[in-house]
Amino acid sequence: MDPFLYVVVGGALWGAIAGLLVPRAVYRLSVAPDEAWRDSCPDGHPVGGWVGLPRCAEGTHIGPRTLTVSLATALVCAALAAATGPRPELAVWLLLAPFGVLLAVVDFGVHRLPDVLTLPLAVAALVLLGGAALLPEHAGSLVHALYGGLGLGGAYFVLFLISPNGMGFGDVKLALSLGAVLGWYGWGAVLLGTFAGFLLAALYGGWLVVARRAGRKTAIPFGPFLIGGAFLGLLVGAYAA
Repeated sequence: MDPFLYVVVGGALWGAIAGLLVPRAVYRLSVAPDEAWRDSCPDGHPVGGWVGLPRCAEGTHIGPRTLTVSLATALVCAALAAATGPRPELAVWLLLAPFGVLLAVVDFGVHRLPDVLTLPLAVAALVLLGGAALLPEHAGSLVHALYGGLGLGGAYFVLFLISPNGMGFGDVKLALSLGAVLGWYGWGAVLLGTFAGFLLAALYGGWLVVARRAGRKTAIPFGPFLIGGAFLGLLVGAYAA
């Protein structure tokens, strides 16, 4: 098999396996801001731990459909592997991708981006990219990643101050990690990923209005589209690097 295919297939397998563990965390985190994390299934059976298959102590399924989430994570990781190739930063993308899927699903369900993930994710992204920068044949810049995180986070913070109803503070904290990831490949990737996120959100909102499933002032979760836009920007940045 071609070495490139090994990388893509390996990325897909990693995504499929990691995706099996996402629904459990989605279920536990999908609560309103003033509620504690879920620790039992709808039938009252305990759900302990964050890592594991989406089952309670009695075997009842919890969270979104495992096959769907696993397949989505596998496709995301395979696409990242295909665009990046066997460069050191691919390991970073594959480690972060399941958390991006997790945050997107949680935000889409309950309009919340938990601090327990967003803030550590920003630190983890920079630490992991710092490790990748020490290895040969990487195709990015840790300094640009740092500037990208600060720049995108700062820009979203300004938008939050201008329109707190249109931009949640969770989106601001998420932008720190997304900016760092995109910034690894330069400002072009940051701009492309940001524009793609706004475009995806606008298209989704327009579709809801046309389909009469929402009004012009209906709030929609922005996190999934930020993540989706960053994913597209990262693919282009990785492929062009």
